[in-house]
Amino acid sequence: MDTLKYTIEYLEDEHEEILAFCKRMEEKCLEILHGNVDKEFFRRAISFIRLYADGLHHKKEEDILFKAMLDNLGPLAEKVVRGGMLVEHQMARGYVMELENNLNLFEENSDDLAKLHIITNAMAYVELLRNHAEKENKTVYPFADKSLPEDVKEEVAREMKERVREEEKSLEDKKNLMESLGI
Repeated sequence: MDTLKYTIEYLEDEHEEILAFCKRMEEKCLEILHGNVDKEFFRRAISFIRLYADGLHHKKEEDILFKAMLDNLGPLAEKVVRGGMLVEHQMARGYVMELENNLNLFEENSDDLAKLHIITNAMAYVELLRNHAEKENKTVYPFADKSLPEDVKEEVAREMKERVREEEKSLEDKKNLMESLGI
């Protein structure tokens, strides 16, 4: 059945936005190598990550799809979700926190070490999210679609549609922030 079709396509579409953002952040890291630290870009990038990539996208996964998997699919889901996807979400949050800390340090004293750590944490985030999205698209989502009982898939689909409706009010802000980031 296609019960999770909308849910999975929506999450994959968000991955495409996040991956476009990652490409842009990588370009801004390359600019640092040529002497230009676009502090405003990185501030907006942190906002995009916290508000949308983590605050909306990861939240939907964690609250809806991953919860259903953990509640219904036993040890394999435990390993894939709790030992993999949720750990990677936490790692991403750590990279963003360190990116912000080093951006603050750079603004205080334009230190080369802070520049290095801006690049390091931004690129660690980029590479993590690229690999993470691929794992979810190619392994985690198909596993959920194949393995969850039909009644659980129906509940996941209903919850997802409801959450997306709630998020609609922030879509214009998201679009504006993405445009300001050059995405």
